[in-house]
Order: sequence, then C-alpha cells, then structure tokens
Amino acid sequence: MPTEPDPATTGRPVATDRPATTDRPAAANRLPLRRRLLPVIALLLLAPWAAECSWGGFAIDDFLPVLIFLGPMYGGAAILIRETARHLGAGWPTIVLLAAAFGVLQAGLVDQSLFNPHYLDDTQYADTRAAAEASLVPGLDFSLRQAFDYVGNHIVLTICAPIVLVESFLGPGRRLRPWLGRPGLAVIAVLYLLGSLLIFASDGGRKNFLASPLQLTFAAVVVLALVATALLPRWRRPAPRRTRRLPHPLWLGLLVVLVRLGADLAPGWAGVAIALVLAAIVGAAIAYWSSGVRWGQRHVLAAGSASVVSAAAFAYLVPPYSPGNPTAALAGDIAVTVITVTLVGGAWWRLRRASPTVHVGAS
Repeated sequence: MPTEPDPATTGRPVATDRPATTDRPAAANRLPLRRRLLPVIALLLLAPWAAECSWGGFAIDDFLPVLIFLGPMYGGAAILIRETARHLGAGWPTIVLLAAAFGVLQAGLVDQSLFNPHYLDDTQYADTRAAAEASLVPGLDFSLRQAFDYVGNHIVLTICAPIVLVESFLGPGRRLRPWLGRPGLAVIAVLYLLGSLLIFASDGGRKNFLASPLQLTFAAVVVLALVATALLPRWRRPAPRRTRRLPHPLWLGLLVVLVRLGADLAPGWAGVAIALVLAAIVGAAIAYWSSGVRWGQRHVLAAGSASVVSAAAFAYLVPPYSPGNPTAALAGDIAVTVITVTLVGGAWWRLRRASPTVHVGAS
C-alpha cells in the first residue's frame, strides 16, 4: 500500500488510500486459491445481506433464500464494480459513480420498482405510496423521493459498505489491488447477468410490470452517463496529498447517517431537497478530507460502515416486507445486530492489529 511522509508525525510513513497503479503483487499471486477467493466469496454474500437484510427487510428464516437468489445479482455487481475500479487504478469516486449506475439499472431496468407505483402494494410498506407520490417527476412518473431511497441504498448498502468491510479485513498489500483476473471476472459477469435475468423474469422480481419506452430510455441514458463519468481518466490520477486537520472517524460516520435521515426531515419535495443538499455537502466534505495525508482506511471504514450500523439500529423499528411470525422477525433483528457488530467490530480490530502505529484522526 503506498505510503507518504506525514509532516505532522516527523516523517513517519502513513498509509494512504491512493489506488494501486500496478497489478497484483507477486506475493498475492503466491497465495493459495482459497485465500485469493475468500474476499470474493465474502463480498458475494455480504452485498445481498446488507442490501435486503441489514435493515430488517426479512425475518431470520429468509436470510438464506435472500443470499441464494439475490447473491448473484447484488454480490456480482459489487464484485464487478470493485474489480473495475481496482483494475483501472481508480478510487472511491469511480466506485460510488458505478454504484449509482447500478442503482439506477436495478431500480429502473431490472425490477423497475422506480417506475411501478404498485411495487410495494403487496408488502407492509404499501402505506408509503402516498408519501412517494408527493414528489412525482412530471412526464416520467417516478418519485424522486423513492429514487433517492432506492439508488442511495444501493450505493451505500449494496455496494460501498460491503466493499469497505471486506477490504478492511485484508492487509494493505491486497486491500486496493484486484482479486480476479479476466477468467474470474467473466464468471462473475455471467453470474450477475443470470441473476438479473432471474429477477427480471420472475413474478416476485419485476411483478409483471413494464415501464414505458420513455421511462426505460431515461433510465438507460442515466446509467450510461454515470458509467461514462465513472470511467473518466481523471479518477485514475493520484490527487495531491495535503496536510489537513481531519475529524475523528466517528464524526464521519455521523455525517453519513445524517444524510440517510435527511429525506425524513420534511415531506414531499422539501424533504428530497434537504436530503440532496446534505448529500452534496457531506460528499464534498469527505472528498476534501480524503485528500489529506492522514486520511486512511479507518476513515474509509467509519464513513462506509455507518450506513450498515444505522440500518441495523433502525431494524427493530421497521417491519419486514411480508407479515409473518413476530418471533422470527425479532430473531432476524437480533441476528442483524450480532452480524453487524461482528463485522464492523472485527474490521476495526483488524485495522488496529495490522497498523497499530498509523496515526489517524485529528491531532
């Protein structure tokens, strides 16, 4: 992992999160196959769990079916996005933009929940339809509030948080480097396509709804624009590192949670406007801080895992999609808490053990 001297720590090298510009190191190639594939499998399973289970969407007896049926699509997307960025030598701007593209692709073209006003009618969230319709976009007939929720949750829960957690368990030598070569990527791409086709064709996925040509064209154009922006060469150029005073990692996590709660501060267009403004401010602040020489994986972990922690905390307050056994639902919420604490706590412990002398946070 690249290091740079930190003037504030008398020249001691401090680990940075600058993307690797070379392919996998020889040491990584010598690892046994099972160790090389372990983070891939972990991401394949963690992405669907974070996307659908971490916030209480399913009872505990539905966890395994979620991993089996949604793993290829959600997990495949997370792996492809992560590997694309790392192979290009790009960083988190590329990952976030590709995650946004996936969110629009998923909600706009695959299950088309973004355009289907009846998508949640057969769930315990049918009463959210009125709030969604308060921010309908004229001509395209989709709720900007739902778009913020759907796409935003795919960015932070489906893609970014799982990548952050898995990478935090790895050593600096493997954290920012590709895990798969072309054959492995081809397998994951096929797996993702098959998983997406399964959702598109199933009654419980697209729910026999087909968006209008205008809506489908709009979603496709947005996806292509986001992908094109994500692949710009500028994201592969190392940004100049400056000496900045950084907030404690805990404050970064709280800022991310604030964005998540922004849409609930007011109804209709006002709530959407507040959420978008908060997202822009927090995103700009994180981009500013991340250019500092003291920015490290602990800051990335704090910002990336905050969404999962807050989702787990609110899991007790929201019902699962389908009504069922209250005991199973409570057991699922407790399991979510245990899994989240284990993952986040383990990632922090791993980072502390791997680099106990690295200075992080404000001086």
